[in-house]
Amino acid sequence: MTSLPALGRNLRRPPGPRPAPAGGTLVLYRPGSSAVHRLPAQVKIVCALLAVVCVVATPRTQFWAFGAYLVLLAAVWAAAAVPVGHVARRAVIEVPFVVVALVMPFLGGGERFRFLGMSLSEQGALAGWNILAKGTLGVLVSLTLAATTTPRELVVGLQRLHAPAVLTTIATLMLRYLEVIAAEARRMRTARISRGHDPRFLWQVGATARGIGALFVRSYERGERVHLAMVSRGWTGRMPDGGTTAGAGAWLAGLTPVVLAATVLAAAVLLR
Repeated sequence: MTSLPALGRNLRRPPGPRPAPAGGTLVLYRPGSSAVHRLPAQVKIVCALLAVVCVVATPRTQFWAFGAYLVLLAAVWAAAAVPVGHVARRAVIEVPFVVVALVMPFLGGGERFRFLGMSLSEQGALAGWNILAKGTLGVLVSLTLAATTTPRELVVGLQRLHAPAVLTTIATLMLRYLEVIAAEARRMRTARISRGHDPRFLWQVGATARGIGALFVRSYERGERVHLAMVSRGWTGRMPDGGTTAGAGAWLAGLTPVVLAATVLAAAVLLR
């Protein structure tokens, strides 16, 4: 029989998909119950890798092909119920590459052409477009994978793909204790500011540097203690995996966008 407190908690639970489990950073992940979210992590990792390979192998002069890739990504976002704004806000990380791509037409050599009164290099413009188009699509593919897969599922997916144990162990520790280290950095910053060390002033950069060094030492010591505690509790270097292997249906559903991307790649190479 359900107790009254438990019944009250069930009544107060909002409708819709449940939030993702705690642990690790979930800044990139968007909880959902779509078919894309339910795909096994190893399927999504392989599909994302193959999609990036198709984008990179596309000739840079086939402009229409990159538009087709973007349409395929938009279809995946629609199937996963991931808003475009969720991906666009997190794609800001690509800004340095965008700046490089915009500068290359001015610095490149070879034949030049006039555009809006400016003399631009043809080869530099093509190189900048190549960086911008392929870099943007690669970032969007990665963000799509992160938006539909929790960090823990990514690590488990890498294990199922037989990734090196050292890699999965490092990823597990990073995802599990990244927020802990970030919280400690915030506490150290608050303590520094309360003592008059405002990092906005250039002459106080020394205090900031010493704080970063202290944070590194504390993080290293904490990592040793955490690893020792994990080993004492039976940690074997692998994330517990209670899921099932991916069936043929899951692989077929996951590889469908990749097959379409490969078709676009083949057409772009033939029409070059």
